[in-house]
Amino acid sequence: MSTPEEAGQREEGEYGRAAKRLKTEETEADEREEGEEELEEGEDSDSGSLPGNGESETDNRARWSASQFGAGLRDNGEDSHRISPSPVVHVRGLCEAVVEADLIDALEKFGPICYVMMMPFKRQALVEFSAVESADRCVSCGAKEPVYIAGQQAYFNYSTSKRITRPTNADNPNSGNKVLLLSIQNPLYPITTPTRLNVIKNDNESWDYTKPYLVRRDRGKGRQRQAILGEHPSSYGDNGYGPPCPLLPLPGNSRYKLTSLDVPDMVSYPLPQSSSSYSGHAPSSVAMVSGLHPSKMNCTRIFNLFCLYGNIEKVKFMKSVPGTALVEMGDEYAVDRAITHLNSIKVFGKRLNVCVSKQHAVIPSQVFELEDGSSSYKDFAMTRNNRFSSAGQASKNIIQPPSAVLHYYNVPPCISQDHLLRLCTEHDLPGFVKFKMFDAKPSSKTISGLLEFDSKTEAVEVLTVLNHYQIRIPNGSNPYTLKLCFSTSSHL
Repeated sequence: MSTPEEAGQREEGEYGRAAKRLKTEETEADEREEGEEELEEGEDSDSGSLPGNGESETDNRARWSASQFGAGLRDNGEDSHRISPSPVVHVRGLCEAVVEADLIDALEKFGPICYVMMMPFKRQALVEFSAVESADRCVSCGAKEPVYIAGQQAYFNYSTSKRITRPTNADNPNSGNKVLLLSIQNPLYPITTPTRLNVIKNDNESWDYTKPYLVRRDRGKGRQRQAILGEHPSSYGDNGYGPPCPLLPLPGNSRYKLTSLDVPDMVSYPLPQSSSSYSGHAPSSVAMVSGLHPSKMNCTRIFNLFCLYGNIEKVKFMKSVPGTALVEMGDEYAVDRAITHLNSIKVFGKRLNVCVSKQHAVIPSQVFELEDGSSSYKDFAMTRNNRFSSAGQASKNIIQPPSAVLHYYNVPPCISQDHLLRLCTEHDLPGFVKFKMFDAKPSSKTISGLLEFDSKTEAVEVLTVLNHYQIRIPNGSNPYTLKLCFSTSSHL
């Protein structure tokens, strides 16, 4: 038996619970409605949500499937919101460092991939397979067992779109438009369209490209000093760099900081000519190199060739694209110089294609073994063989296109012409046809000289293999590092 007061309290509690349930249901409905309003790039509506952090992997996948295929079930059992199979798969749960190549490496096992669109700020992506069956295998496998992309588990479901929306005229890379988008970040003062800056000098602090004649005069001197950014672009000839070489600094975003002991504080390099093959890309310190010989090229040999034009940070071969590697250099100027001088040259019978990569850093993911047994990834940031680590060191380098004459140096005095010929033979390389040794001081511990080959291609291959070769001499404590570069001489 209960008193009327107890019955009233019980009734009030039941109404309270009912109100709480009603509030919870309304909140969940609002959340679902809010989630449907947030559309993805390339999709018509959101294809689901990620599992909670406190659930097990099995519960995660179960909830993932339930949220996609069970959310639309009505009381009569009709499934009104189930997403039909599509060749486009929506991927969630990606880490921030994932790039398109990582998705291709992880998902190409399910079938050919047509297109990948990244949504980096959402840590999501859309992957379009060539067939619905491939997408079905991807979604089914992801529901049964974990699928990892760049070391992190990802989640998959069909997209509501049947095809990823490509950029305008994406199928025609040569097409363009007349609209230029300018993004100004962290402005130092308010900027409006009618504003015109009053630039009174062209130097390392300001430059007026409409007035190339503005120059800076040193204090107390009448002579003109070249601007740190180089001459006005119109002064360069169509068939060369033109006279004389402009001054180009080590960029401020370079990883190699200058000290007060680094002299000089500027390096004289020609600015690279713009090329239609890469001028459309934003500046990047990463170069993409394709056309590499599968068995004769590796990370070390790429370093040997590209280090002539700037410091090398990392080299990574792409598993999904055979014969292609990403080369992270010290700055974007180094990438421009490498493209200018190495694009379209022949190495081991294959023509290289060097261009600016869309990536701004090389991430060591999907490391595998190359045909020669070496690793597909190597970090060169701390190697002493980089030649641009300071302004003083960089000023000693002569930026030179490939030629048939190689300049060798840092060689022990006991090494003769026969030793160098034998070194070429041992590495299955063509031998040089002319040899010249420079006169050295009696106290010098090393010698240098020139090697002429029958063709530029032969010289490139010898430099690619033998640059930084370790020469050991009897009773020597440390080996000598053979250093090679292209000579300014066309013949001996």
